[in-house]
Amino acid sequence: MSTPLDTSTCLDVRDVTRHFPLAGGIVRRALGTPQRSVKAVDGVNLSIRRGETFSLVGESGCGKSTLARIIAGLDAPTSGTIRFADAALPGHRIQMIFQDPYASLNPRYRVGTAIAEPIRFQKLLPAHAVAPRVHELLRLVGLADADAAKFPHEFSGGQRQRVSIARALAGNPTFLVCDEPTSALDVSVQAQILNLLRRLQRELSLTCLFISHNLAVINYVSHDVGVMYLGRLTEVAPTRVLFDAPKHPYTQLLLAALPRLDTRGVERPPIKGEIPSPLDPPSGCAFHPRCPHANGRCRTERPELLAQADGALVACHAVAERRIPVPLVAARQVVHA
Repeated sequence: MSTPLDTSTCLDVRDVTRHFPLAGGIVRRALGTPQRSVKAVDGVNLSIRRGETFSLVGESGCGKSTLARIIAGLDAPTSGTIRFADAALPGHRIQMIFQDPYASLNPRYRVGTAIAEPIRFQKLLPAHAVAPRVHELLRLVGLADADAAKFPHEFSGGQRQRVSIARALAGNPTFLVCDEPTSALDVSVQAQILNLLRRLQRELSLTCLFISHNLAVINYVSHDVGVMYLGRLTEVAPTRVLFDAPKHPYTQLLLAALPRLDTRGVERPPIKGEIPSPLDPPSGCAFHPRCPHANGRCRTERPELLAQADGALVACHAVAERRIPVPLVAARQVVHA
């Protein structure tokens, strides 16, 4: 019997993996060769506190969206456990907001029908109360009652994302998974949507998992941040700690590439090399082929997340052995989204 979660914890993820087998498995088995698979998520552990936002950041292909889909229940993990503290309580629901609001809305459905669908499907309200609830949700996200009669193509990108948020809220969720909800929008509209999500989280007491590759956005919305690389977490820390004193070499390089007011016009160093294939990840620390501090131990022994004095968790032998300095980043000067 599993131990109950702490009352402050909403979500607990333990040793979660997601491997995608490659085609040709029958031929390989006939030849006696082992089945190969893509290790999209490779042993992730994290916890999210109730009413807070935990963000995942990393380069494209690092596994953050796959992990989001697993937590949202859209994909099953290959192994590991995912536990919600409120899973046994009435009203515990998970909803997801996707990156492309146009692709996630049925173009044949009027907006009011799309928002009403989760209410009707889950039988949350009697039939006569559905339309008033749809109008209430539209107003909640900054749209008008009359917008219920329109089709998705009649809205701008930012308005469509507001519709997607209203549809997610229609299911009365306690947990929201936001998978790059602003990356397809103009910068000015991004700020509006981020402010809307923050307000809704505060007013509705939502717990959120936020996925992005944009560290400026992460800095703005998060309570805690997890940095992913090749299917694993390399660093987890409170937002202020991560931005003021990044410890993992990968996190340091990501933050060094951020625009800052005190380095305007200065060329920023790129992260050298390419992300290795998840089909054949490097031995030891997956970041060692690109790390300026790698040594023999890094090439052979995979590091585990270890607690630091300031509340961060870091998976890095160089940090554990104090072989690299911790730079202080002027986080208040980071250019926000």
